[in-house]
Amino acid sequence: MKELTEPEIRSSFVNCTKGEVSRLTVPRDLPELPWGDLDFLGWRDPAAPQRSYIVAEHEGQLVGFALRLAPRTGNTHHRSMCSICLTTHPASGVALMTARKARQTGNGDETVGQYLCTDLACSLYVRGKKRTQPGGRLKETLTEEEKIERMRAQLAGFLSKLL
Repeated sequence: MKELTEPEIRSSFVNCTKGEVSRLTVPRDLPELPWGDLDFLGWRDPAAPQRSYIVAEHEGQLVGFALRLAPRTGNTHHRSMCSICLTTHPASGVALMTARKARQTGNGDETVGQYLCTDLACSLYVRGKKRTQPGGRLKETLTEEEKIERMRAQLAGFLSKLL
């Protein structure tokens, strides 16, 4: 991913009002991020932990989405798998995140949900740059490049549903 500036990030959001975009917290450490290892920029809002954001290139355009973490229910002692990078985490490491679609249709189908790593570091997990607890990455015969391509395809599918 190419390095992004704060104005580029703010102008990419397609499912927020201008007021929401102006109030969202952009990461302060943008210049220090490992841009060469990122397929998308994802972060949690430190001021509102139930909010997260994803900015990615999709079909030649930079698009950003605000996400909400769904309330936790059920057993918190099991492991869950991220549907983007296929990394497993303890229950607190994966959450159902929902986002409003970019173009509201009025048919009641206005949000899309996906189970994602709560730290949104999928790119780093797939590349082995960030580790999970033992058993977090399943042993696979795919090459790293094939895993990256699979993750990109999963992300593209999610973004397509949101657009």
